Amino acid sequence: MAMASTRQQPSSSNESILQQLRDGTATFELINSPSTNLRFFAKIGSSPSLGGSSPAMKKVQRYSVQKVTGDGRCLFRALVKGMARNKGIPLSPAQEREDADELRMAVKEVICDDNNERTQYEEALVAITVEESLKRYCQRIPRSDFWGGESELLVLSKLCHQPIIVYIPEHEHSTRTWGDGFIPIAEYGSQFSKKSKKEKQRMPVRLLYSGKNHYDLLV
Repeated sequence: MAMASTRQQPSSSNESILQQLRDGTATFELINSPSTNLRFFAKIGSSPSLGGSSPAMKKVQRYSVQKVTGDGRCLFRALVKGMARNKGIPLSPAQEREDADELRMAVKEVICDDNNERTQYEEALVAITVEESLKRYCQRIPRSDFWGGESELLVLSKLCHQPIIVYIPEHEHSTRTWGDGFIPIAEYGSQFSKKSKKEKQRMPVRLLYSGKNHYDLLV
């Protein structure tokens, strides 16, 4: 597995974002307390450890679709929209874009800029380096048109303490049906959906992944 040879010092802006994610003050977080044109999209739902054996993964569900702008930020936009909605916080288009970029840069901070933080995200590192070197990944993620996928979901579910469930349209699951429901294919951060002495139960963010490499929000 490729690793960065030197550690870069995190910027004060990124450090502030990470602290907000940890203490729950970020508007896109659920906690109430504290240079090429290469396109990349991580494969989803291949590991049983991501919750594939859960009963929730075996049935068609019904939700409404909230469309997300397809500007390369769709995963991050969908996440911030969902987390803000769970907290009852309205987001302007400008806020949505800014918060989406902050989430992307938070992933960069823990995976690319901090050797100590990186060791806490082994699953994400495996998912990244199956497809490309860590060095190449870290060269691409600062770009605003970086496409997020499984690696980023693994990081953000843990970093934000946020349950995330990814669905596909029912008709994409089977060629024998054209139903209008949605089938869950991957689950991240399920441990954060359970109430504990230290943390409140957290509502999941439900993402719709289409065959066109795009994420929308399900509500």
